[in-house]
Amino acid sequence: MVVKIEPSWHKQLAAEWDKPYFASLAESVRLAYRTEVVYPPASKIFAAFDACPFDDVKVVILGQDPYHGEGQANGLCFSVPDGVEMPPSLVNIFKEISAETGKPMPPTGDLSRWARQGVMLLNATLTVAAHKPGSHQGRGWEAFTDAVVSTLARERSGLVFMLWGAYAIRKGALIDRSRHLVLTSPHPSPLSAYRGFFGNNHFVLANNYLTQHGKTAIDW
Repeated sequence: MVVKIEPSWHKQLAAEWDKPYFASLAESVRLAYRTEVVYPPASKIFAAFDACPFDDVKVVILGQDPYHGEGQANGLCFSVPDGVEMPPSLVNIFKEISAETGKPMPPTGDLSRWARQGVMLLNATLTVAAHKPGSHQGRGWEAFTDAVVSTLARERSGLVFMLWGAYAIRKGALIDRSRHLVLTSPHPSPLSAYRGFFGNNHFVLANNYLTQHGKTAIDW
């Protein structure tokens, strides 16, 4: 199957393209884009991969599925295009960064600047129907993103995985903690942020780990 994705990722994930689940997933997603409003735009489904080649990844932040409101999803988890109002979870992420580092709230919720520094902004499910959160779960995306996390964990070392909320934390079973730093906490959603996302110190911990392993810290 021909999949339009960044070349280094295409090579690393080559074993997935011809698996039965991926053929079924691809057909399901193609049908969805023809028959309903789906986010992100089709050209942005693999934006997280295109923005952060395999060998450039330093940090993986795992979201659940794309934003389901018009104009919000841009293919990078928790990110919105420049000029779009920040959703509450993203506001809470920046509140935590400010508490940890003293940085002010940024003017934009576009996280592509993080991706350019090596932050893989990966949703566990890469598409969603408009106004129907979770609607494309169970179609095969989870198997695909399991393969992504497993490949990173196996082929790279010294990465930081930020897993927020039970859905993301389950992916931690795929990661060898002797080779990588796995940071877990409640989700930044307003429903759970006060139960341990605020005060998790993940952004400082990630940078400390990166610098200890000879890598450049992220400018959050």
